[in-house]
Amino acid sequence: MKSWWPRRAKAANDEALATADVAASGVERALRRLEWTVIRRLDGLLQGDYRTLMRGAGLDLADLREYQHHDDVRHIDWNVTARLQTPHVRVFTEDREMAAWFVLDLSRSVDFGSGERAKREISAGFVGVIARLLTRHGNRVGAMLYGTDVEAVIPPRCGRRHVLLLLHAMERRASKFAPDQKGMTRLAELLKAANVLMPRRSTVFVVSDFMSEPGWERPLGHLAQRHDVVAVRLFDPLELQLPDLGLVPLRDAETGEQLWVDTHDAGFRKRFARIAAERETTLREALAKIGVDTLELSTDDDLVEAIVRFADMRKRRVRTGPSNSKAVAA
Repeated sequence: MKSWWPRRAKAANDEALATADVAASGVERALRRLEWTVIRRLDGLLQGDYRTLMRGAGLDLADLREYQHHDDVRHIDWNVTARLQTPHVRVFTEDREMAAWFVLDLSRSVDFGSGERAKREISAGFVGVIARLLTRHGNRVGAMLYGTDVEAVIPPRCGRRHVLLLLHAMERRASKFAPDQKGMTRLAELLKAANVLMPRRSTVFVVSDFMSEPGWERPLGHLAQRHDVVAVRLFDPLELQLPDLGLVPLRDAETGEQLWVDTHDAGFRKRFARIAAERETTLREALAKIGVDTLELSTDDDLVEAIVRFADMRKRRVRTGPSNSKAVAA
């Protein structure tokens, strides 16, 4: 199997080079902008509830509740179960040392954006904000990057410099596509690699638009059996409904296929909207069946409001159990 881990002998040199690259890029300015425009607002709104963004396997008992589908049977409290004649599980407080991973789909389809921002920018903003929130409180964050293949693994570490390194890797990945490079995203390949490379229980944010070859559901389900998985689904409003723009060219970013369509045709726009709605329903049902929390991020969303609503949903789910997982639209 291909190894993505850096060799120890070159670690110091690689880190020095990466730090120099970060300093020379706009990543520092981008992170500083996020800290001022997003994280400062979240500090007041979350009021310490950043801990709901990740749930660890801590040792401090927080609560007891009835057993739900997908619960870990190792957490069943047999004494309470015998007394009440209903299976109950222990709920623990979060382990502050638990690592968080970002499993990042950086394929060509995330370059799309009909407004001022593309899905790739929304992805970078989300990763920067969550990584900074977690590393400030002692948690480690790592990442797996996928372009046309699983191309890089950044081991979990703490600190602002590490967040800069992660964002720089995302920025550098965006410039690597060759003009004639084609091929559909194979999200299943990324998720299978994540299952192998993450042996310890972690919080895993799978950030993708989920425009992929079929077959990713089973690997995602396997990942969710071991880890606390959050699906962060990126989309653009134009992917759901076409406006009346007349005759326009549409190009598939991944296969390169291009065709002209008449968006003035009301029947065509209705068919497009119907197919898009069916895909939305299928995707949401698949994620709900797997039992993962879902945050839906549009290219025109306010990131602060999206994260606050998501934190509220996570807090409610801790009380009611994982079977009530659902999508949170930003």
